[in-house]
Amino acid sequence: MAKAGYTTSTEAAVALVAATAKSILGVTGPAQFGVDLKKLRIGFDGVTASAVPVLVELCYATFATNPPGTSSTATTVDQVYGRAITAGFTAAKNWTAEPTVLTAIDEWTLTPNGGLVIYDFPLGDTPDSAVSQGFVIRCNAPAAVNVRGSLWFERC
Repeated sequence: MAKAGYTTSTEAAVALVAATAKSILGVTGPAQFGVDLKKLRIGFDGVTASAVPVLVELCYATFATNPPGTSSTATTVDQVYGRAITAGFTAAKNWTAEPTVLTAIDEWTLTPNGGLVIYDFPLGDTPDSAVSQGFVIRCNAPAAVNVRGSLWFERC
């Protein structure tokens, strides 16, 4: 079966406030299909070598409240491979009120001193969502720092 792949990013730095969890980037599928998450990228612009690490969470999101575009800034979803189709994904960044319901499916700490994660999920291990649901990257930094991120995904 031919695949079509998509990406979205924060498109600019997202400011984190000290000791406050913030959903920095998320994507949801339309009513016809879910999101098959393929890759994620996240990086910080901190410059203090002794800074305490940031908690990064990859969350499954039902988007019962505050779906992408509500209490957040919409981001562009770009098709990067496959046959051109209208997919209907919605994505956003920088939530001012956290979306619900979020379930952390993975978490790690990362130094804000230029910390970077580039992760491609292994074939057969990609998390996927139900229709009209998706994924969010959420960060909680002990000190103020900026973050950028991107998600790569397909329909499922």
